[in-house]
Amino acid sequence: MRMTEEIKFSEEVEKAFANVITLLEGMLKDRSVPRNIKRIAQNAIEELSRRDETPGILSSNVMYMVDDLTLDPNIPFHSRTTIYRILSILEKIKDN
Repeated sequence: MRMTEEIKFSEEVEKAFANVITLLEGMLKDRSVPRNIKRIAQNAIEELSRRDETPGILSSNVMYMVDDLTLDPNIPFHSRTTIYRILSILEKIKDN
């Protein structure tokens, strides 16, 4: 981890992260989503808000967090679809 060095992201990465955060915030507001899943969604939002790692690392971290949610039997079907959308957005982000 770099010491308080803020990394500048491209406009494309910023837009992708903003889209993912919007999807995660929608899950947080959904009453049918269990608390344990909301906790992971909140952690993912916090991870994407960091600027001390490269976009690829942040993207991978969040993908790792939310990928396990697809296996959770308590997750509503529509939230599972949202998670697949999130993974689809994040898998395109790579470090050069």
